[in-house]
Amino acid sequence: MQASIAIKDDSAVQYLLRIGDTALVLAQRLGEWTGHAPVLEEDIALANMALDLVGQARAVLTRAGELEGQGFDEDQLAFLREERDFRNVTLVELPRGDFAVTVLRNAMVATFLKLLWTRLQQSTDAEVAAIAGKAVKEARYHQQHAADWAVRLGQGTDESRRRMDAALGQLWRYAAELFAADAVDEAAARSGLGPSWAELKAPWEAEMATILSAAGLQAPAAGTFLSTGKRGVHSEHMGYILAEMQHLQRAYPGGVW
Repeated sequence: MQASIAIKDDSAVQYLLRIGDTALVLAQRLGEWTGHAPVLEEDIALANMALDLVGQARAVLTRAGELEGQGFDEDQLAFLREERDFRNVTLVELPRGDFAVTVLRNAMVATFLKLLWTRLQQSTDAEVAAIAGKAVKEARYHQQHAADWAVRLGQGTDESRRRMDAALGQLWRYAAELFAADAVDEAAARSGLGPSWAELKAPWEAEMATILSAAGLQAPAAGTFLSTGKRGVHSEHMGYILAEMQHLQRAYPGGVW
């Protein structure tokens, strides 16, 4: 069994891991729809969005590995870290759920990533800025796709509306973690690497309000709950994701096609 790697506690690296890990884990969840989506076209669309997110994760994790300095590549960072060393937000590791859950989560995360990638195009790290220039186009499509489905489901049948309301009740409280600022965000903002995620809260809320309004949906009231995936403290679901995602590399170290 392949041993795990240990990552240095560097703020710039941690900032990038939060982005790369969030994209990677959401891609894993979207991949679970392959062969199971409600219509064939959507099966292909979700798989393609998962591939977009894998591409974003690869690029960001590659840069994180370069800054970290121990020579780890994107595969080692994806497949050889322990659960506590992943920095994705908890929202993306929650179970796949039904199609309404996927639509709402995609809308929430794509809206956030679109705003983040837009800001990262001005990063003082030229490599990060170049990654953002491509990724923002993909995030715009992901957001529009999810928004279109949100409207179709929210304004559709009683059943589709009920499921969207249930998805809001399940997922909305996890949005607070996206905007919880800490020393990692502050260091990134000072260096120009990227914005503090807290700065994206107001535009995110405005764009999500537009999407929900068009769908005839109402966001739940804000609560005090705050998930902690960005700090490596994950839900009970994360271990199962990693067991599936990392199995081949762990069982066959250095294996290639």
